[in-house]
Amino acid sequence: MRYFIVDDDPGVRSMLMDIIEDEALGDIAGEAEDGAHIHAELLELHKVDVLLIDLLMPQRDGIQTIRALEGRFDGKIVMISQIESKNMIGEAYSLGIEYYITKPINRLEILSVLRLVDERLRMQQSIADIQRTLQGLSRLQSSERAATPAPDKTITTAGHFLLSEMGMIGEAGSRDLLDMLEYLEQIETEEHKLSPYTFPSLKDIFQNVALRKLGSDASPAEVTKEIKASEQRVRRAIFQTLSHVVSLGLTDYTHPKFENYASKFFDFTEIRKKMLELQNNVEPSLSQTRINTKKFVQVLYLEAKRLLH
Repeated sequence: MRYFIVDDDPGVRSMLMDIIEDEALGDIAGEAEDGAHIHAELLELHKVDVLLIDLLMPQRDGIQTIRALEGRFDGKIVMISQIESKNMIGEAYSLGIEYYITKPINRLEILSVLRLVDERLRMQQSIADIQRTLQGLSRLQSSERAATPAPDKTITTAGHFLLSEMGMIGEAGSRDLLDMLEYLEQIETEEHKLSPYTFPSLKDIFQNVALRKLGSDASPAEVTKEIKASEQRVRRAIFQTLSHVVSLGLTDYTHPKFENYASKFFDFTEIRKKMLELQNNVEPSLSQTRINTKKFVQVLYLEAKRLLH
């Protein structure tokens, strides 16, 4: 996420930048003291995702600036102002802003809004990716009608969807988890059924996945090294996913992703603990978080299998 901040008050710009940087919400693409300095080409040059803009400014106010950008800026706009006039706020929303925040700035409100905007941008990007994929498949099918049909969904594609839904797919450990799904599906094919009672131990899963990755010629030391590295990658990925899912619930308890994934994949005590940490701006720590890797892997596999039916 890349932010551009427009406000004639340098103190407000500084506060917004501190919040964005302290909470690792993204990068500051630029700043300006007046809407007169903003144009679509500038925002495109800086690859801006979110424009944070004041309503009242000396030369060109926020409303005028948004009108000038109409149809030429694809990102999201969040307006910040001390004015609480319903007519002004209504006009701002009619021009397509995402949220209207009243001054003085409240840190928690800024965090809540920017996380919602981030989630909406991610969702739009996912929809756009799906549409591009469908268009590509449509063109492929049109040009190769005589070719064999596209293969059915696999455990990997189902797992990839679930990890994307939880915001994990960019983490290094996501590849390890997809490899685990493939291994577990192979086990189920050979043994006809997997249940919580017959599920292999976490140690066996990591070991067999490492052997599949390195090959039979790998030395015991190489296998042990890969197992430890994989365990760390997976733990970090699950930790980041827990933080992401909890932040959604902290913003909105009825958020569909929070409702659908939080209780399934994570222990309630850790969800509650993480919520309190985020509310109190406590720096998250992997070492102080109990990661139930086996539960996560089991649920991920069972949910991925459910998607295939």
